[in-house]
Amino acid sequence: MFAKPSLLAAGFAIGLATLVPGKAEAHRHWLLPSMTVFAGEEELVTVDAAASNELFVFEHRPLSLDSLVVIGPDGQPVDAKVLGSGDYRSIFDVPLTMQGTYRIALVSGGAMGFYELNGERHRMRADNAQAAHAELPEGATNVRISENSSRTETFVTLGAPNEVALAPTGQGLEMIPVTHPNDIVAGEPATMRFLLDGEPAAGLEIEFVEGGTRYRDNAGIQMLETDADGQVTLTVEDPGMYYLEVGARPEAAEGETPRRASYTAVLEFMPL
Repeated sequence: MFAKPSLLAAGFAIGLATLVPGKAEAHRHWLLPSMTVFAGEEELVTVDAAASNELFVFEHRPLSLDSLVVIGPDGQPVDAKVLGSGDYRSIFDVPLTMQGTYRIALVSGGAMGFYELNGERHRMRADNAQAAHAELPEGATNVRISENSSRTETFVTLGAPNEVALAPTGQGLEMIPVTHPNDIVAGEPATMRFLLDGEPAAGLEIEFVEGGTRYRDNAGIQMLETDADGQVTLTVEDPGMYYLEVGARPEAAEGETPRRASYTAVLEFMPL
């Protein structure tokens, strides 16, 4: 059903290099919460948003927060307080005023491509492929357009976890936890399910990476694959923050717009 993707952004450009200007980016994108599990009536979580070569190290660039979406335990949006962006990271606070689980994400999508007109090459961007085609000027030739979507997220819980915020949107590549993301522990398997536009995403390669390995010989990387139901089992020995990344390039039929989708998440495995 899917062409097997590379897990880094550079891999997403395979076969589409002429559509993407400049060098493809291979940095990991992540949202790192100050904590993932809280107790009490109200709390506040601070989140760092960055792209880096070394996992959870601020050494490349901040992520834009223009596409920040926070869903609360009742399924409704929650306003985050953006503190600002420096050279290497962006920072925001999320007030936790309701008991349950919050889904914190950067969600983006759109279409990009090129066309030629009167012998000159032009680049274009639009909200989707339909809009991009509608914007093409009369006489445009050598048109190449692709659709792209990405989701970068993490999860935090105040009090008892619930699943309302974890419901799929049916858009793009998503992770739907089978094991609650704030109820996973080292030494026990955690199951996650991946969907593409609401359908099981089978045969996707997942890069699953342990944080805190900067000074270790072992980079702590596991390469996994989703099964026929889009599910994968995550198992770790040590508690801590972990990162996963996955991409999908569904096969496009003749006449369809090529698509790329990416997903990254940060999960905390608690001690037993």
